[in-house]
Amino acid sequence: MRLSIERKPVKVYPDPKRVIARFFYNGDERAQTVVRHVLALNKAQIFGLISPLLQEFSKRHRNITKILMRHCKRVKSAIVAAGSDFDQLDDYTKLLIGSYFTHEYSIESAAFFNPSIIADPDQSELEEGMLRVILSFRAVGEGHISSLVFRRALINRHNDITVLPSGNYVDEADTIRNAVYDKKLFLRKATDANVCEVILREMEDKLEERFEYANLREVIVAFRERYAEDEKLLKESNLILALSDSYREIIFSKDTDISDRVIFPISEFERKGIEDARFVRFEKENGGVTYYATYTAFDGEHIMPKLLKTKDFYSFKVSPLHGLGAKNKNMALFPRKINGKYVMMSRYDGVSNYLMYSDKLNVWENPIKLQDPIEPWEFVQMGNCGSPIETDDGWLIITHAVGPMRRYCIGAALLDKENPEKEIGRLKEPLIIPNPDEREGYVPNVLYSCGSIINNGELIVPYGLSDHSSSFATVTLKMLLSKLTASEH
Repeated sequence: MRLSIERKPVKVYPDPKRVIARFFYNGDERAQTVVRHVLALNKAQIFGLISPLLQEFSKRHRNITKILMRHCKRVKSAIVAAGSDFDQLDDYTKLLIGSYFTHEYSIESAAFFNPSIIADPDQSELEEGMLRVILSFRAVGEGHISSLVFRRALINRHNDITVLPSGNYVDEADTIRNAVYDKKLFLRKATDANVCEVILREMEDKLEERFEYANLREVIVAFRERYAEDEKLLKESNLILALSDSYREIIFSKDTDISDRVIFPISEFERKGIEDARFVRFEKENGGVTYYATYTAFDGEHIMPKLLKTKDFYSFKVSPLHGLGAKNKNMALFPRKINGKYVMMSRYDGVSNYLMYSDKLNVWENPIKLQDPIEPWEFVQMGNCGSPIETDDGWLIITHAVGPMRRYCIGAALLDKENPEKEIGRLKEPLIIPNPDEREGYVPNVLYSCGSIINNGELIVPYGLSDHSSSFATVTLKMLLSKLTASEH
């Protein structure tokens, strides 16, 4: 028989009013035409157009003038081609030009799902039994582009959950390129991305073992000049520059609430989305704490597993994951080292759960099969629903599995604490299945989670409802562990 769970009367829905102001560009020729039109206006006309725009959109964006100025600078070449000098333009003209190259994007207009949950670094001023948590979600907007967004929530001593209201604005981060790249790892990832041998040899010959973005760009510019007539190689050279964007540091303003921060795709390798971030509070051997998230970057064709690192949720470092084991979705990091090694779960073959050990957080080789689909509700495929949770009885894994009619259910398993390759037990029946109120949505019949947490003797599972919205379920931890330790296959 299935365990008794409690579904919480809390749902988190997408909000189409949450918008970001993004750069909009329709090609060089049309850009120059637009700029010429604006430059033909007199100062009174320009002020008459930009003044009401600023009044209207300042209510929707934290610093709309900064955004418009930034977008104007991005079309500096079009301004020059139109016969003007960017530096000689007055601010109102720059703002108006910037407005023509800006559009609003509703980050949550289509879906809001696949949540992950971790304890907030700030647990101050709470009563005993309460827990402040950070929730991350996969938000989907127009064109099925996924981004990573956050909410803060409070859990009381009865494990009732209150998701705090989101802020009035949504902010993208400032972005900073990483200063230094490791050539060996960079070329390995380029090989994984199927970059052609000609460019790989060029990188191998011309780059130092440690190089900066400027060095890479110099090599690529020279390469493009040499092969200016070869369209295929020119396209491949763009792929290398896009790959360099996979290494980033992104920083949010300190005056933003966590619900204001959105990590939107910022590299060509993730232009179709940042998918299913699995956050984990990682405790180092010296007692220090860092927060990591594994996620899947998707460009419409290629999958690239990536790693987020943060200590405060204001500043994030982004880097790709390398190695034979970093080939598919569903990578989830254990919250501490085991026997001196980092440990990662994955779905290396797209069907089963695997384990990997590594001395380096970004390099994952030699996947070891841990679990195959066994039960009928798992036959299509299975994977994890977030990082393992340490208990006195072992590592608790929340899993997902796909069965008939492509129905996604949530299950659980228990692994040995010192040897996680050993499965202690596994639920023979799902822990959570889609009920009639949860099966309709963007993708019907799908329940999915990217991370759970334990509080006050219960496991709290946030989960996405058919790729539309999100909710929560709880189960008594003692009952779950008892069932798992009695269910060894």
